[in-house]
Amino acid sequence: MRSENTEILIVGAGPAGSVAAGFLRQQGRKVLMIEREQFPRFSIGESLLPQSMEYIEAAGMLRDVVEAGFQYKNGAAFACGDKRTEFDFREKFSKGWGTTYQVQRATFDKVLADAAERAGAELRYRHEVYSVDVAGDKPSVLVRGPEGEEYRVEAEFLLDASGFGRILPRLLKLEKPSNFPARGAIFTHVQDGMPLDGDFDRNKILVTVHPEHSDVWYWTIPFSNGRCSLGVVAHVDFLAQYPGTETERLRALVGEDPGLSKLLANATWDTPARQIVGYAANVESLWGKNYALLGNAGEFLDPVFSSGVTIAFKSASLASECLRRRYAGESVDWQADYGHPLRQGVDAFRAFVEAWYAGGFQRIIFHPSPSKEVRELISAILAGYAWDRKNPYVADPKRLGALVEICSQA
Repeated sequence: MRSENTEILIVGAGPAGSVAAGFLRQQGRKVLMIEREQFPRFSIGESLLPQSMEYIEAAGMLRDVVEAGFQYKNGAAFACGDKRTEFDFREKFSKGWGTTYQVQRATFDKVLADAAERAGAELRYRHEVYSVDVAGDKPSVLVRGPEGEEYRVEAEFLLDASGFGRILPRLLKLEKPSNFPARGAIFTHVQDGMPLDGDFDRNKILVTVHPEHSDVWYWTIPFSNGRCSLGVVAHVDFLAQYPGTETERLRALVGEDPGLSKLLANATWDTPARQIVGYAANVESLWGKNYALLGNAGEFLDPVFSSGVTIAFKSASLASECLRRRYAGESVDWQADYGHPLRQGVDAFRAFVEAWYAGGFQRIIFHPSPSKEVRELISAILAGYAWDRKNPYVADPKRLGALVEICSQA
């Protein structure tokens, strides 16, 4: 079996891996990326948050993303029965980007991966890591290529950006149960048929709460080509009540909300729906001896606030900075400099996700006389600024509970 060496080995060429490669190539590191799939390939998670633009820009990939022609996004709209509210992410507490894009991930991920290659990273598609050894001085992995050929790669540091593939958590048995209930999602892309001059604002993601079940919700994410991503999220037991194909089940669930049914009355359902279940994930630690877990490979909460790609980019940024310091000869405390700060933002998102499913966050956003200052604080977190410790709901996520109590008394 042949062997080769690299400085940084990145497993996975999704958003976390590609942006990490961009940062590391700026540092002059030798980067090898191993990707199991052939891009472009379908992936879910199409609504970016403005905070993510900071990392795209810093990684030298902003022009690539801007010129790709994705759907402009400036906020989020929420609907529940006859209640409506929306947040403009430009009107937020935190400084920074207030706009971003809604993207078809097959195209978006390929744009980032291509940018990483142009920056000098080596990327191998259809190569799969099937064994990992981190016991030695350097991490070593076994890889199987598209023709069945096998080889060994030894690296100075290993970044797992394998997303839901969760290569290191699976192979090194790092996984631990998530504290979130087992939820599932049924989703598809449709030709939405919505008129451009209608009531629907294509510059915002629409989150619709089921008219009878407050813990069941739908996403509608418009793209720039007249299509949209459409999905529903609910407890797996709730979804199991609906028979038929995934498309038939999703259409039945959409049919239960009058507003969404009207909005999509002229839609063409031309893509078979899919289902994922039990996607919430967690690990004992986000790092170990000469390796770190990026994005969904480490932890995934829930899709309700579209936080996945932003967390992936944040992890890539933090890990790359730790590696910069390591190669500069500085001492790096991976828990203090990577694990802890990454989890601080994740915990802020977690508080909002938990409040959403408990119904409290919905009482906040649909409050009849909202405070402008509070809305700007909430808008900042919805825009992805979950690491801004100047925001009291980031510094102490438990404050959200007190806000829920106040809004519940209205």
